Amino acid sequence: MLTTIRIDNYALIDTLELDLKPGLTIITGETGAGKSILLGALGLLLGKRADTAVLKDPSRKCIVEGDFRIKAYGLEDFFRRNELDYHDETCIRREISNSGKSRAFINDTPVNLNTLQELTLALVDIHSQHQNLSLNDTDYLRWIIDSYAGVEQQTRELNKQFEAYSELKRSYQHARESYLEDQKNLDYLTHQFQELAAARLIAGELATLEEYADTLSHAADIKLALEASSAALDHEEQGSLIGLKHLLHELEKVRAHLPAAHALWQRAQEAYIELRDISSEVQRESDRIEVDPARLEEVNARINLLNTLLHKHQVASIEELIDLRDQLDARLQQFAVGDYELEERKKILLAHEEDVNRMARKLSEDRMACFAAFEGKIQELLQNLGMKHAVFQVVRQETEVGAFGMDRIQFLFSANKSIAPQNISRVASGGELSRLMLAVKYLISGASALPTIVLDEIDTGVSGEIADKVGNLIRDMASGMQVLNITHLPQIAGKGNQHLQVYKESDHGTTQTRIRELNNQERLAEIARMLSGDTITEAAMKNAKVLLEN
Repeated sequence: MLTTIRIDNYALIDTLELDLKPGLTIITGETGAGKSILLGALGLLLGKRADTAVLKDPSRKCIVEGDFRIKAYGLEDFFRRNELDYHDETCIRREISNSGKSRAFINDTPVNLNTLQELTLALVDIHSQHQNLSLNDTDYLRWIIDSYAGVEQQTRELNKQFEAYSELKRSYQHARESYLEDQKNLDYLTHQFQELAAARLIAGELATLEEYADTLSHAADIKLALEASSAALDHEEQGSLIGLKHLLHELEKVRAHLPAAHALWQRAQEAYIELRDISSEVQRESDRIEVDPARLEEVNARINLLNTLLHKHQVASIEELIDLRDQLDARLQQFAVGDYELEERKKILLAHEEDVNRMARKLSEDRMACFAAFEGKIQELLQNLGMKHAVFQVVRQETEVGAFGMDRIQFLFSANKSIAPQNISRVASGGELSRLMLAVKYLISGASALPTIVLDEIDTGVSGEIADKVGNLIRDMASGMQVLNITHLPQIAGKGNQHLQVYKESDHGTTQTRIRELNNQERLAEIARMLSGDTITEAAMKNAKVLLEN
């Protein structure tokens, strides 16, 4: 439950601190006093969006802070999942800076709005006057039935399973579309692969072939040059080797007697060996070189093929062509198992679809099982609230299975004996909607086990004896939870455990909204004012005393 709320610099509130009690807290005040401001501040605390328009003083930030007693509500897992410090007495704080930046805190740890809202949804429900229109919202009606039937966990599990199924379905459809697209291109992909496979690609081959082609193109000139080089070295009369051989012979004669001749002989010997090696290699190269136009044509044809493939596939190297070939091979290999894999995916998808349908059917059955009891209790409550001929029905229309099941829920209602039940939007007046919503809130408040509920003039459109019955119903709700009830009716105001008065006060040219807790005598005067207006009569005081005593 909410034990304390502190408000600083919000709308017409400069600073305010309220201690709230268990049971029924009544909030009253003249029209325009600022009761909606209190609701706005509470909404801000619960995660609603706001901007700098809420700042009373634009030069400083707005702070709304609430202390909640949460020990009995099993929220430890929420704190653990969100890595927050758990305390039985938890503080929630919301700050709006003068730049418009919003910050939220749970036990002084910064959190985002989604996290804040997830926690506060389990702590407080605010019913404002416009929420009566929610009775025309099918999602809200489904939530009401789920709360009453106690199937909210089933709905969450179905939602999770449906999301998993939807993701599988998207994946299967993508795979199927890709497979069908590939099937259309199968012949083309096969042709591409076979063309590259037939080329028998070798990494680095092109550079080697181009070098070889250049040699073949100049084979005649190369052979003449090599033969001439060989003759220059090894001609039997004029070759360099013959001259060196004579030189070595002459130096051999004197090297024993002349040290310099010995050194020269050694150098000449090394030159002779080197030249003999060069001569042999030149001869080998000359023997290897052949003038072969046919071979040159073959090599050029191979080069042209490789260049054509490079250009066709827009790559820069044979290595990239090899990679492309391997990729095409892998894709074609997939076709061999593509049908099987697609069929297996479909089986898995259908199994998940069957699970979702089974869960949706079970959820639908559990929802419908509570319809009769829900209708009966709503009608009983409406009759107690003065609607003797009210008829209320829950109608379910089957829909395609979705995240929340296969049910579209509608409430049919008639307040008059002669009118058949119709959709609420067509037949219910403002006062009838208020009483119907109160009956709904009364039923689901016990089922949802919310710690705190805020009712904003849910008694609109009722008076007299019916107002007293509405008050009794609200008081009964407050026996098991904390209820904050904003009201203009004295019959209801007299039933609270705590009474807060909202009023405006002008000081030094500024107007402020203030809230104070009334003592017994002040409550008597406030209820008398609600009965008779600004001039409080003795009869009003007596009537107020009776209301408080009752």
